[in-house]
Amino acid sequence: MTTIKDVAKAANVSITTVSRVINHKSEGVSDETRDRIIKVMKDLKYQPNRIARGLVTKKTNTLGLILPDIANPFFPEIARGVEDTANIYGYNVILCNTDDRADKEELYINVLKEKCVDGIIFTSSAGPAAGHIQKLADFDMPFVLLDRYIDTGKLPGVYSDGFGGMYQMTDYLFKMGHRDIAYIGGPEGRSAKKRYDGFEQAARAYGLILKKKLIEEGNYKISGGREAMSRLLKRGGGFTAVLCANDLTAVGAMETLKKKGYRIPEDISVAGFDDIQLAGYVEPKLTTVAQPCYEMGELSTRMLIKLIEGLALEKQEIILKPELIIRNSVKRVAK
Repeated sequence: MTTIKDVAKAANVSITTVSRVINHKSEGVSDETRDRIIKVMKDLKYQPNRIARGLVTKKTNTLGLILPDIANPFFPEIARGVEDTANIYGYNVILCNTDDRADKEELYINVLKEKCVDGIIFTSSAGPAAGHIQKLADFDMPFVLLDRYIDTGKLPGVYSDGFGGMYQMTDYLFKMGHRDIAYIGGPEGRSAKKRYDGFEQAARAYGLILKKKLIEEGNYKISGGREAMSRLLKRGGGFTAVLCANDLTAVGAMETLKKKGYRIPEDISVAGFDDIQLAGYVEPKLTTVAQPCYEMGELSTRMLIKLIEGLALEKQEIILKPELIIRNSVKRVAK
């Protein structure tokens, strides 16, 4: 059976240093040394006595992950990044799906507190979440905000640049000759607003006056895309492209357009946001903005574990750059 002494010898460190890493008291231990020790423990299949360690450290080596909609293909990739990274550091993950409901969000915060998790990674529901964030703060439990940006005064968080990504996509549509662009946004919330602001500012940079009849709100689901597109068409259309706040919305919009006899992109171009796997399988393949989902899960977990261990963060907020993915759903038109 592998012992802590074997780990220390293989990692070329003292037993005390290994013990500090195991007990998450690695202040003064470099990230490089900590990662080396963790790798050695994994290679040697060393399993610390978690029950005994928990009695000493009052830690459960469990993280809570609160997500709004696990049925949305965007979130499983984030969850994978969280779980893979947590496992590297010896943590397990409890996944909570809120269905974008504020009441379930509050319920799961309380449940995770009762389960004595060491920290929580929190993606808010689409609505206002300031009260729930305050509740997490009141619990005096480390937590990291993820994905849906909330203006919180620099609480720890990992986000993708929704404003920049949507600005980039709008700029691309203009360069492809589109001037009459419909927009289907997301439900009320800071992230949806940032994406809309990116669209609006890019449009104004090209001197476009936005038309209210070409702006619709969706719900980040296929059903919302279908319904929003139906409303746009009932107003008489008048657009050559539609820009959607996420890929599921774009897929729903495409379904309605095809049902009404429109060809994509010959009659109307469609663009999305997220680059979920489905975006590469619909016909035509969807031009979209790729968010670094796995990396977001990975970085948020590393950030949370540092907070649990009492280590200082280099940055309170990490904002990652999305990437424009050009496929077949956008056509160049005459200016």
